[in-house]
Amino acid sequence: MTEAANVVRVGLIGYGYAGATFHAPLISAVPGLSLDAFVSSNPAPISERYPQATVHAQADALLRDPAIDLVVIAAPNPTHFPLAAAAMRAGKHVVVDKPFTLDLAEARALIALSQETGRNLTVFHNRRWDSDFATVRKALGEGLVGDPVHLETRFDRFRPQVRNRWRENAGPGAGVWFDLGPHLADHALLLMGLPDRVTASLALQREGAQADDWAHVVLSFGGKRAILHASMLVSGGSPRFVVHGTGGSAVKQGMDVQESQLVAGIIPGAEGWGDDSDPLVLHTAENPPRSIPAERGDQREFYRLVAEAAQGRAANPVPPIQSLAVMAVIEAAQQSAAEGRSVELPLTEAERSAWAASRV
Repeated sequence: MTEAANVVRVGLIGYGYAGATFHAPLISAVPGLSLDAFVSSNPAPISERYPQATVHAQADALLRDPAIDLVVIAAPNPTHFPLAAAAMRAGKHVVVDKPFTLDLAEARALIALSQETGRNLTVFHNRRWDSDFATVRKALGEGLVGDPVHLETRFDRFRPQVRNRWRENAGPGAGVWFDLGPHLADHALLLMGLPDRVTASLALQREGAQADDWAHVVLSFGGKRAILHASMLVSGGSPRFVVHGTGGSAVKQGMDVQESQLVAGIIPGAEGWGDDSDPLVLHTAENPPRSIPAERGDQREFYRLVAEAAQGRAANPVPPIQSLAVMAVIEAAQQSAAEGRSVELPLTEAERSAWAASRV
């Protein structure tokens, strides 16, 4: 096989915060991926940073390009479904930024289309490769807290001023639950499994808020619980993860640093990339608290595996059924908050079985 045949050529739709901060730098840092084309209404910053790439004004032009193998969708949430469907029909593999879609019906339709077209469909759950989550997941896998019965995971920011952008304006797919909830739900599902019920409260706390900027969601697994929390008015002091189990407790205070490194312009893979100096602290009844060094984070691994999967050399790093389960939590939480009651996780028995099989 020639060297050119080993390269997956990528087109990125959207160059806002997600596209410019996460997708473009990570794709560019992975051997075997070539970021060849963009879709954006503002070509100047793209041409300055990626002078070799073509910038299209409309997605149709990119989708018609036979040289593009993989389309990455980092456009506003309401566009995820139509753009992903069009890309797969055009013969492209697809990565969709989270959230997967606006609802379960759209997610199920995209999964069916992926199976029909034979194209890989992957959701950008990049936070699976964060240092904080990797550290907690390893600790639980090693049985350091025994059987985990209580998980708390928080994703907080301090942005007291409401900004005029689609994520914070009123409309479908806006608000902190759609923005940060998919990360929290994905982590909870991987650590605890599928919940029986979802109970949620969403609120608008900032002056001038048009979409929810505070979310508190409880997942019930029989007697076990997972608490997912996100807020735009937390300036510090809240741990990223807390796990209580039959053998002890684990606390990870600090967050992964990769987003802040990307914002600072650090190239993925540079010296210090993903290094986390904040340890996991393990508490048990028999011993004093013990600090466990954090795992190194590396979100490049997501795109490395996407490239391998596109060429048939590896499995999809985020199987669509797992992204569907995340959307089930997102949708159930919305319904719970709106109706003021707990809601069963809206997955069929076949989907639950497929999700379980994807974990093996």
